[in-house]
Amino acid sequence: MTNQELLQIIKQVAKERVTSLDLSRKKLTALPPEIGQLSNLTTLNIRGNQLTALPPEIGQLTNLTKLHIGWNRLTALPPEIGQLTNLTTLDLNKNRLTALPPEICQLSNLTTLDIGVNQLTALPPEIGQLSNLTTLYLNKNLFTALPPEIGELSNLTTLDLNKNRLTALPSEIGQLSRLTTLDLNKNRLTALPPEIGQLFNLTTLDLNKNQLTALPPEIGELFNLATLDLSNNQLTALPPELGQLFNLTKLYLSVNQVTALPPELGQLFNLTTLNLSNNQFSALPPDFGQLSNLTILYLGWCQLTALLPEFGLLSNLTMLNLSDNQLSALPSEIGQLSNLTTLNIRGNQLSALPSEIGQLSNLTTLNVRGNQLAALPPEIGQLSNLTMLDLNKNQLTALPPEIGLLPNLTTLNFDYVQA
Repeated sequence: MTNQELLQIIKQVAKERVTSLDLSRKKLTALPPEIGQLSNLTTLNIRGNQLTALPPEIGQLTNLTKLHIGWNRLTALPPEIGQLTNLTTLDLNKNRLTALPPEICQLSNLTTLDIGVNQLTALPPEIGQLSNLTTLYLNKNLFTALPPEIGELSNLTTLDLNKNRLTALPSEIGQLSRLTTLDLNKNRLTALPPEIGQLFNLTTLDLNKNQLTALPPEIGELFNLATLDLSNNQLTALPPELGQLFNLTKLYLSVNQVTALPPELGQLFNLTTLNLSNNQFSALPPDFGQLSNLTILYLGWCQLTALLPEFGLLSNLTMLNLSDNQLSALPSEIGQLSNLTTLNIRGNQLSALPSEIGQLSNLTTLNVRGNQLAALPPEIGQLSNLTMLDLNKNQLTALPPEIGLLPNLTTLNFDYVQA
């Protein structure tokens, strides 16, 4: 859009007292001062252009409630941005901002502020004045710390700090008592402050890809937590207080260094998804069988040598991954997992499969690649829903005739070993 065409639109909009204007993706490189004439605008969308600056006249649009400036090339904001005191939504996502003017904190009616995907290294202390803010996106910036004033955002429910360089959280984080979602994925946190336990309304906490070596006991006070992601850290142990998170439905702990699981883990009765892959424990506690609502369980790349009979109590499992452990046998109770559709036991030391495997009537995928099987039980022919069977890298010299009874089998991987 040429500047002349833009001026014509502005003239028309002003004449017709239009309240909403969409100028997104028009290849605009600048806004003319005349934009300030659109005093009736409540919504202005200029996303997806090539703007490097905003004119001071932007501050004259005092009736604006929504301003979308994401996906441009802004390096700074004019102080006049602070005059837009009726703004409730300000979208600055994916620009090139290196700092925020203090005046931005005069936007006292702001409820949503998106300044993700910029080059910000710090927040002004005045950020605490945005007392009506409920949603704050700070993801993909260069923050190494948060100001204590972050704790003054008492109405905040969503805080996204994904992909920054935070090494610690201020204790004031505990004052965000209405927070329901806290995303700290891909930072450099080595510890969590005890005050994290004060976030009683938190339902989602993402700490994936940090450098945590331990968890504070106070994490057990997050009673409303439904999803907790602790994957890709350096945890060697889990606090027993983790078992107090009775509302937890999804727990991700893969790629850590946990050497033993606390028995209290079995108290998480509402868990449906649990990922413990890539850890260093060799056994599961007997209480593990109490997780009867589990539907998805990842235990691959650990050091498991055996499964307890209580494992058969996980009757709601649909997906079970036990790959790359040190299992030499499966308990007969595996046959009680009647809802299982996927079973991955590749890369173990199994010399035989229990006959009870034939009871897994809903199984569609069975991967036993890379074990020491010399034969398959005849009951394999009872798996009438099986579509994929991987038998490669075992010691099988032939397939049992029962394989021919599998009517839905479409993928069979099998390499012969010469007898």
